[in-house]
Amino acid sequence: MNWYPWVLSFHVISIIAWMAGSLYLPRLFVYHADAETGSVQSETFKIMERRLLRGITTPAMIASWVFGLILAFGFGVVDFSRGWMWVKAAFVIALSGFHGVLTRHQKAFAADKNDKPARYFRMINEIPTVLMIVIVITVIVKPF
Repeated sequence: MNWYPWVLSFHVISIIAWMAGSLYLPRLFVYHADAETGSVQSETFKIMERRLLRGITTPAMIASWVFGLILAFGFGVVDFSRGWMWVKAAFVIALSGFHGVLTRHQKAFAADKNDKPARYFRMINEIPTVLMIVIVITVIVKPF
């Protein structure tokens, strides 16, 4: 059986789920930052954020890495002498770092210790989009 299309499919599916969570979680933080601490609304956001991060976004990130590494090293389809792979790797690492930032913010909200305004979360909400654009263009176009 040819496993490559299966691994590639699960890699793409994982990436979609990871990106969805990475785009939605900061949006939840925008609304949570404006909610009064201890309010029903704030407590609801805590549940939504925890479930999104732990139930979808983090498992999707892990799966993206696992399937991506299997693709890179298990099928011999990546030429590591080409620059595009290293650019992609750098931006995927940056996206993983952004995931860490989101995790820290989720923990701060859970402990009622958020000190960032809604505007901050509106601004960082654009980061995963920019990273995704560079990653996709780099992989599809392979300009170098």
